[in-house]
Amino acid sequence: MAVEKRLAFSIVQFLRDQTHCGALNSDEQESLEVAIQCLETTFKINSSDCHLAAPQPLTEIFLNSLLKNDQNNPEPPETSPSPEDTERAEQLKNEGNNHMKEENYSCAVECYSKAINLDLRNAVYYCNRAAAHSRLGNYTEATGDCERAIGIDPSYSKAYGRMGLAFTAMNKFPEAISYFKKALVLDPENDTYKSNLKIAEQKQKEAVSPIATGLGFDMASLINNPAFISMAASVMQNQQVQQLTLCQG
Repeated sequence: MAVEKRLAFSIVQFLRDQTHCGALNSDEQESLEVAIQCLETTFKINSSDCHLAAPQPLTEIFLNSLLKNDQNNPEPPETSPSPEDTERAEQLKNEGNNHMKEENYSCAVECYSKAINLDLRNAVYYCNRAAAHSRLGNYTEATGDCERAIGIDPSYSKAYGRMGLAFTAMNKFPEAISYFKKALVLDPENDTYKSNLKIAEQKQKEAVSPIATGLGFDMASLINNPAFISMAASVMQNQQVQQLTLCQG
């Protein structure tokens, strides 16, 4: 039963991550909470059972399994692109890069997709499209493109870095930390990866902070809310409130 409990604990961790990603509506969030409660009751586990945690997040285990399966069962050899297709694909990539500079991210996605259709085994095209998807908020598509880029070129550090950024944006900080660390193994002197790793680690600490969890809301956002400021000003101008504050001590 020990293995089943560890698997259930990893699934619960994954589901909890989903409830914090900000992509679910209230009904979907409630459904996940019910699923979590059912799993915890069935397998007699709870969030404090840290000894049941796997060394890697469930998402990473799944991705690694897919990559290993792809390596053990390679697809039939793909026809190499013609010199003309290679040249056109590079032109499309450059057009996509120009669209990125101009913040035309949808057009960039289109250009990179056309480049990919001409040269399916170019990791750069997938990684560039991942960056464009991230700019559009399409983080699931971004991670998929990064995964394909890594499958083509496992030593491509930029793909790991962009995967980390996408996971950070999805509030999946353990996964983000793991990919930033992999990027740094491949490119140890990259200051961007170092900075992004620190950000993800800090956000992970904040996410598990007992104080933050207990409050259940963002105090900084509240005190900067114009409606809250207006209400507070009205309250402080109330004579009865002023008398109360003056009489304290």
